[in-house]
Amino acid sequence: MFERSYAHHTNDPSCPYQWSERDPASGSWAARLERLTGREKEVLLLLGTGLGNRQLARELSIAERTVKAHIARIIEKLGQETRLQAAMLSVLAHGLLCSHPGCAQDDVIPPRRRREPCVA
Repeated sequence: MFERSYAHHTNDPSCPYQWSERDPASGSWAARLERLTGREKEVLLLLGTGLGNRQLARELSIAERTVKAHIARIIEKLGQETRLQAAMLSVLAHGLLCSHPGCAQDDVIPPRRRREPCVA
């Protein structure tokens, strides 16, 4: 994921942000995304829009602590280290996560603050 953007521009093999072939469209990413519950997929999609915990909680009508718990489980299940990595994956894997009829499979940027989130 990161390798194609940041490291591509630096051409520095020692860059710590090279994730080597972690393409969200690959089978391994699809399998990882399948581990998420429906609610976790919903949180992940909204996480990719850049919303903070408070805004996510308001959007989903849940407590902020619940949002934090969902994000921690998402990061763990996807094998990521940070919230930012999970958010980047959300943007790049939107077509794999979203089953909303208005979204094409090749969409890469989820709609912002949609009233009816694109989630299966």
